[in-house]
Amino acid sequence: MNIRPSAAAIVVAAALPLSQPVYATTDTVADEVIVTATRVPRSLASTNASVTVLTRDDIDRSQARTVDEVLRGLPGLSIANNGGFGKTTSFFLRGTESDHVLVLVDGVRIGSASLGTATLQDLPLSRIDRIEVIRGPRSGLYGSEAIGGVIQIFTKRGGGELSPSAYAGYGSDRTRQAGVALSGGGENSWFNVGLSYLNTDGFDSCAGSFSNGCFTVEPDSDGYRNLGANVRAGTRLGENAEVDFTWLRAESENEFDGSFQNESDGVQDVLGLRLSASLSDAWNAQVAVGRNKDETTNFKDGVRANRFDSTRDSFTFQNDFQVVDNHLIVLGYDYLEDKLSSSEAFAKNSRDNHGVFAQYLASLGRHEVQLAARTDDNEQFGRHNTGSVSWGYAFSPALRGFVAYGTAFKAPSFNELYFPFFGNPDLDPEEARSLELGLVGETRIGSWSINAYETRIDDLISYDASIFAPNNIDRTRIRGLEGTVQTRIAEWIVSATATLMDPENRSDGPTRGNVLPRRAEQSARVDVDRGFGALSVGATLRAEGRRYDDLRNDVRLHGYGTLDMRAEYALARDWRVQLRVDNVLDKDYETAAYYNQQGLAAFVTLRYQPGR
Repeated sequence: MNIRPSAAAIVVAAALPLSQPVYATTDTVADEVIVTATRVPRSLASTNASVTVLTRDDIDRSQARTVDEVLRGLPGLSIANNGGFGKTTSFFLRGTESDHVLVLVDGVRIGSASLGTATLQDLPLSRIDRIEVIRGPRSGLYGSEAIGGVIQIFTKRGGGELSPSAYAGYGSDRTRQAGVALSGGGENSWFNVGLSYLNTDGFDSCAGSFSNGCFTVEPDSDGYRNLGANVRAGTRLGENAEVDFTWLRAESENEFDGSFQNESDGVQDVLGLRLSASLSDAWNAQVAVGRNKDETTNFKDGVRANRFDSTRDSFTFQNDFQVVDNHLIVLGYDYLEDKLSSSEAFAKNSRDNHGVFAQYLASLGRHEVQLAARTDDNEQFGRHNTGSVSWGYAFSPALRGFVAYGTAFKAPSFNELYFPFFGNPDLDPEEARSLELGLVGETRIGSWSINAYETRIDDLISYDASIFAPNNIDRTRIRGLEGTVQTRIAEWIVSATATLMDPENRSDGPTRGNVLPRRAEQSARVDVDRGFGALSVGATLRAEGRRYDDLRNDVRLHGYGTLDMRAEYALARDWRVQLRVDNVLDKDYETAAYYNQQGLAAFVTLRYQPGR
């Protein structure tokens, strides 16, 4: 395996036998309940998957303002950003493409039907309670898109006594942020409603020219505005049933540099309704319906250039059967319909998909066995079958391991299939297979995990100059090693992650053997935090090795390291003030060629949150 470690990655990896991961608490806590990896609530110890969980406490501690900020530095996750808040952001999970990551909000599948990706950077972070990141293929349960893994976002649920909360902040580049929320519901019901606002003047997003980068010269500040709203509510229906409703909306206005477009307005709308019931001691059932609207209108100097509005309607019927103790069978049906309305004349603007899946979960003493299979019947490309198998073994109460194999696929997007004078309606789905080995341990002074994997992807969709359209011509082989560690040194909580990755282009031709674009081959993150009574302080060091911006590996982006610092002071029981200083050393770096990143910046926030 050709993996070239950086000095920072080696330092972190050397600590792995001692302990475990960033975002303190949840990656290796054995009784942490995970729902995304198997579509049913399971403890982390019985999941047989690589999982990172970010709780609300983790998000608050980081003082992050956007979803991409809080995800940056997670194991196996490379992020490429085109110039600051709200700009186009790509998420490469374990080296797979940005559209190989399935994104769910409270179980509702989201993403643009035209692009095939989800605009995570627009989702309001203040309305999020928890994020689960599952690394590795999950098409055997979820169908298309889950080649690299699944990111599921859970909004705030509420419940208990009536409780208001609020925050307001100000920082560099005239960045303003504010939000209010109200939660409650009592013992048998719950609700949480809230508003969020983010506005920044930004900085010049692109340092390109008329011949590269954004292919223009616009030396101005590129601002971003986001207004978010969220309602989540539900109630128990007797002893054995409950209904849960979610609505999340984000409206954005974005400025950027571009020769054909330099402004955009966007809307993200997520609606979901879920009814679950225990029909007997051995049978739990749930029915869920969802809708995601992804709307984008692009402008050039205030004049509308084009519009892309997509709608994803989904329906799920899932049944969980506890046949005997420690043996669970899951049977389900998914329906998905994608629709696109655009100012461009697409040859086809809708398609549906029917998916049937089954899963068997067994706990046999020290053994955990999981089998999954799914078949999808898509209106555009026909039937596709996927599945997975995994086995976990507890060597002792403090040491467990697993091996997993899975297949996955990605259906072509509407742009790839039908975009005028560009699309290719004869495209086949991209296919993948992946093998993973994982080991997780806990010691007296902390916890640790290490995962090794190989993923091969065939029929990757790329532009084919011979037909002047996208085609299934590429192949990749991605090998990786991920490690996480968490320990306590004196009164300091120390968390770290390290990723070594070899994302290799295996296609025939002059680019064979090259590194896939915009993936850092080495990355590491170290967090340290400590409390001093009413005062708490922390710092985050991120390091990434070199990456390339093109398939030919001609455009090289240098490795970099950044240091962020933070502090929080409790003014009273329910009031606290936070200070965050980003890029303390004012490092110049790029994650996408010619696109600038945030320099030295500071941000202060005042929060009111009862009961914290």
